[in-house]
Amino acid sequence: MTATTADAPPPELRLPRRRGVELSLLIGAVLISVYGYAAVGLAHDGAVPPDVAGYGAGLGMLALLAHVAVRFRAPYADPLLLPIAVLLNGLGLVLIYRLDLETPRDQAAATQLIWSTLGVALFTVVVILLRDHRMLQRYAYLSVATALVLMIVPIFFPAVNGAKIWIRVGGLSFQPGEFAKILLAVFFAAYLAANRNALAFTGRTFWKLQLPTGRVLGPIVAIWLLSVGVLVLERDLGTSLLFFGLFVIMLYVATGRTGWIAVGLLLAAVGAFVVGSFEPHVHSRVQDWLDPFASIDAGRGPGQLAQSLFAFAAGGMLGTGLGAGDSILIGFATKSDFILATAGEELGLSGLTAIFLLYALLVARGYRTGLALRDPFGRLLAIGLASILALQVFVIAGGVMGLIPLTGMAMPFLAQGGSSVVTNWIIVALLIRLSDVARRPHPEQVETGVIASSATTAEPLEGGDR
Repeated sequence: MTATTADAPPPELRLPRRRGVELSLLIGAVLISVYGYAAVGLAHDGAVPPDVAGYGAGLGMLALLAHVAVRFRAPYADPLLLPIAVLLNGLGLVLIYRLDLETPRDQAAATQLIWSTLGVALFTVVVILLRDHRMLQRYAYLSVATALVLMIVPIFFPAVNGAKIWIRVGGLSFQPGEFAKILLAVFFAAYLAANRNALAFTGRTFWKLQLPTGRVLGPIVAIWLLSVGVLVLERDLGTSLLFFGLFVIMLYVATGRTGWIAVGLLLAAVGAFVVGSFEPHVHSRVQDWLDPFASIDAGRGPGQLAQSLFAFAAGGMLGTGLGAGDSILIGFATKSDFILATAGEELGLSGLTAIFLLYALLVARGYRTGLALRDPFGRLLAIGLASILALQVFVIAGGVMGLIPLTGMAMPFLAQGGSSVVTNWIIVALLIRLSDVARRPHPEQVETGVIASSATTAEPLEGGDR
């Protein structure tokens, strides 16, 4: 070997960024959505909708805008997160448009597209402006204070369908609790990351459960009790269950103590029994869940849950086809709470399974990001955000399928609801930023030319995660 070749610098190490894979998947997601839009028109009217090209161009532009932001600001981000979100959002618009054909006086698809555009715009803003996710840790107490305000304000507005979760100003309405769940995830992640050792190792042992001191656990339990109390006053069981589940999951991840799961399940059972027994709105939903066909036996015809179960049964394995179902018989919440019944009837068990797999993949990539991150706050935040999506899907799907009582929440990306779709796009944006940090090579890896899997380079949380 000559001196010249010996002194030559090592070749530049090129690391895969997978943005081309992301773009290819985005094209597929847009094409599937456009095909569904055309299929609805063919089944309902016998012709392709005249605005199918405009729908495809609009959805494609939104996907391209988000892709460009990720390509330049988060080049190492997970390539599956954005395409899954675009596909679910596109399918949601198709299902809402399909139901709009049955309700000409109540059109929702155009409004949902506007909210989706706002969601993608905020997604782009978060991806571009959030340079380091750890800066969110500084605003933990500001986040929880804002979240509590957002949950308290709807109490002073009239109830809608039995729940006080809406703020209506003129013709505009939104659910502030949707944004509160992100803020609470930030607070839980920051507080648990700062106190994880004390939560895991200090305090007294009770029934093989390590209980931390009140000084450590007191603030976070107080915040949780206050938030749940507000939600009980709002008669919104779904969001209350979501916040409680998020609290228990993140506490378990921070401490590694399985006893917290048992305590969480016990408290959830007690709380559900008390609220379901004494709060009339929740009690009626529990009764419908226990006997969904009681109204039929009484001669009043099927209720919403019974109609939902009939829709799933009618779909069979392959479904009736987009635009050929009768799920509109469910009633006023067909486009929001019960939109999954439309998917089950018209796409069948196979299509419904595909949708659940998309959600499962989205959540799994969020958990993978959390495992790959090195800082405790980022790890807890990623797992918390992914858990929000997982809990929403479980609570909503379980409700419309009769597994648990109905909760009145919106299926992420699929259901009608501006606040929900905007919030979910922000969650995906945060996961994009977190996954970019998790997958980005570290300087020592680049210098040595060794690139290890991001999942294997993660350092364990101190005081738990065993």
